[in-house]
Amino acid sequence: MLEVRSISRRYGDLKAVDDVSFSIQTGEIVGLLGHNGAGKTTIMKMLSGYLEPDSGSILFQGQQVAPGAKSLQRSLGYLPENLPVYPELSVASYLQYAAELKGIKGKYQRQALRDVTDATDLRDRFLSPISTLSRGMKQRVGVAQALLGNPSLLILDEPTNGLDPSQTEQMRQLIKSIGQSATVLISTHIMQEVEAMCDRALIVRQGQLAVDTTLSELDNTQRIALQTTVTQQVLSDAISTESWCESIVQNSTGDTVNSFVINVQGEIPASSVVEQCAIALVNRSIPILSIHADRQELQSLFMDVTSATDLAATEEQTHAL
Repeated sequence: MLEVRSISRRYGDLKAVDDVSFSIQTGEIVGLLGHNGAGKTTIMKMLSGYLEPDSGSILFQGQQVAPGAKSLQRSLGYLPENLPVYPELSVASYLQYAAELKGIKGKYQRQALRDVTDATDLRDRFLSPISTLSRGMKQRVGVAQALLGNPSLLILDEPTNGLDPSQTEQMRQLIKSIGQSATVLISTHIMQEVEAMCDRALIVRQGQLAVDTTLSELDNTQRIALQTTVTQQVLSDAISTESWCESIVQNSTGDTVNSFVINVQGEIPASSVVEQCAIALVNRSIPILSIHADRQELQSLFMDVTSATDLAATEEQTHAL
């Protein structure tokens, strides 16, 4: 398990990371989101042991993560956003070099190289100079070096950067399989990547952790999305007296189709009353074109959180002038 306790880090007068805490269990894949400059890369560098927090602590499997902790770093796989590969080396030579740095030698090294080249589909380019590889191929080399030694902690910064759709899907499946037995943290700007691979999302804004939510929690909203041909008044007359119905909001009006959001009372998740809602509408002869629990999109959550921060920062700067 990875446990992060109140870590902070400054660069001169800039506080890049400000009192961030979270934990990730073994077998959990977590997405780290935030605008450029929000502090994601600094957090990942501290998790890898490349940087030391100014305050706070990082524990992995009960051991302190710190620069120079060689035994711990051997169990770590890290893919930085801009991987420092050596263009004059072949893929084989580069991966051998990376394996040596991790202390993987002899027959174990040969097997490790076979495993990661198979996993990243690099066997056909094993002897090719890195300078001849496409951007997507270089990215796969970076993932391959991160996978060396079957790491129990895997930190990936934009792992699908430069990959085509088929390679992206392959990488998603690879990361999900690794996540069954390892602790995985992925930083990406692509919300679909988080939704496709991750169990949880951490959203960082201005160096602070603003949101820590599971993807399943986004599904448990208290809203039902409905499309029908009737007006809001007809819909309200039909279900507004139901015990689970709090309010009805019309989202859009069309020539023949109207879209509504039905807000559910109390703490009842919408998914548990969709069937009751559908039955109530059918009993009152109201046509249903579509009905489902209205999940909150990760993209909209991200925009809400970061937009609120940008507005607050702008107001603060205005007051300071």
